[in-house]
Amino acid sequence: MENVQSPQHTIVMKFGGTSVGSYESMKSAVQLIVDTKQRYPNLVVVTSAISGATNRLIQSAVDAANGDIATAEKTVHELTERHHKLIDKFVDDPNQWLELKMQINRLLNDFSGLCNAIRILGELSPRALDAVSSLGERLAVRVLSAAVNAAGCPSTYVESSQLIITDEVFQNALPNMARTEARCKKVLVPILGAGKVPIVTGFMGATEAGAITTLGRGGSDYSASIVAVGLGADEVWIWTDVTGVMTTDPRIIPEARTIPILSFNEVSEMAFYGAKVLHPRSIRPCVENGIRMRICNTFHPELVGTILVNDVDPADEGKIKAVTSSNDYQLVTVSGSSMDGVMEISSKIFAGFSQNGITIPMVIESSSEQSFCIPVPVKEVGKVRGVLETALESEIRRGDIQSIEVSDPVDILTVISSGLKKNPTAIAKVFAILVENGIRLRAMSYGASDVSLNLIVNSQDTKKAIRAIHKQIS
Repeated sequence: MENVQSPQHTIVMKFGGTSVGSYESMKSAVQLIVDTKQRYPNLVVVTSAISGATNRLIQSAVDAANGDIATAEKTVHELTERHHKLIDKFVDDPNQWLELKMQINRLLNDFSGLCNAIRILGELSPRALDAVSSLGERLAVRVLSAAVNAAGCPSTYVESSQLIITDEVFQNALPNMARTEARCKKVLVPILGAGKVPIVTGFMGATEAGAITTLGRGGSDYSASIVAVGLGADEVWIWTDVTGVMTTDPRIIPEARTIPILSFNEVSEMAFYGAKVLHPRSIRPCVENGIRMRICNTFHPELVGTILVNDVDPADEGKIKAVTSSNDYQLVTVSGSSMDGVMEISSKIFAGFSQNGITIPMVIESSSEQSFCIPVPVKEVGKVRGVLETALESEIRRGDIQSIEVSDPVDILTVISSGLKKNPTAIAKVFAILVENGIRLRAMSYGASDVSLNLIVNSQDTKKAIRAIHKQIS
């Protein structure tokens, strides 16, 4: 079985939580699966948990570790009710109906027992948290597969712990692609050969020993990419509740529209700086293997959405494509007239950040090397300041560093425009817009990426800046 060949013209479709979270949304997802199967016989589906389930499961485990089992009991009741209602809507055969409900009940009873064990131990290990947080997908995959079967399209569910073999970094596991590819072919190819649609759990994998792991942020999208690579698929379609990637947040600009084509680099920058799009890690397997991705709307399948490609069309270089915002930061500025050992100081600071689990999006240094600033999430400012004061204790004592200042709230705006290094006109245009609208630029970062310009502005100016910049998108 290790030499099983991948079928040709395979499509992987992934459905997010809002696409399977209610009867109407799951009904739309089922119809999409049935219709797509008719056009693409080799179809694999990856599903998230129903909307809200994962957060409820995690909170139940956290509360159990603190001695409170009530949240888990309430979660068992809520998830039983939600999944049973979906079964009632989709499954008519009484034997299948009963068996499916019994499976749901068994899984939730296991969850209840695990939460009780966590409560007794008073500790929630990463391994236990993975077992808890992956349960939502294990519930949803059974219901979605049954609904597809009931619609006359043969299907079988597959828990991706059978497919995706990972390391033992619980909560943020990485796949062993060689082992995973072998497993995908061994398990999924026979199902496809039998004319069925494998419906696979997103978000989760397993170690070689069989312990469940999860794949971190964007885990279900990541699962779809991993499975696509494992099968040598042609495309991955991500079905969600928005029509592709938007030019900006439509809650701020109602006229925001779908961007038809984006490069992987562009969408990665947008994801990092606040846009509701795919996490960069979930894109990478497809980038590296030449697999095309598409982001589509479950509720408007007739719309193309956004297609992700490797390279930007040269005709698009220098054009502003999108503007996003990442909110709730403060600028922490370290200054000193004698701060000439910048590399040594930076080394101390980043060592302190690493030891304390602090991640920062960028560092902006003055040309005189007399100061630098970092945008820090508001909730971590106190922690960051403490790390800086500890790491730079000797420099502060000698007077090499005179101040550590914290600004008022700021936001990071990211302007997406490919080819900035060759076509800097977009940068000049953005600066002119900010001046025209009386918006103070607190700091900027440019050069690390050829597709984005990062601007830091006062939070009260964010919406005004986004509106002004968005007007420049053609």
